[in-house]
Amino acid sequence: MALRFPQDPLYQLLRDEKVKDFNQQRKSVEHIDFHDCDFRGLDLRGLDASGVNFTGCYFRAADLRGIDFSQSNMHGASIASAQISGCLFPANIEATEIFLSVEKGMRMRAK
Repeated sequence: MALRFPQDPLYQLLRDEKVKDFNQQRKSVEHIDFHDCDFRGLDLRGLDASGVNFTGCYFRAADLRGIDFSQSNMHGASIASAQISGCLFPANIEATEIFLSVEKGMRMRAK
């Protein structure tokens, strides 16, 4: 699977680590689909991730601390070596999946 780098202005804000701007502008967008996107090494702390489709995304070494992903789709995402302290993940992803993704880079499987 090839990772995507869409020209979507909201995606570009996150690539530039402009999380506050993203959070403000996302209010006017009904559906955000970032499937298979690359977020490697980015500082995304403070991200409002509610309702965002992150299926198949790659978050290697990203700073995700404190993000509430509970209302996001994270099936197939990889969080290898990411900082996840304080994160809330979707209930359909087991703790073992999260651990294996951080430690071994496996893609998380949703139930």
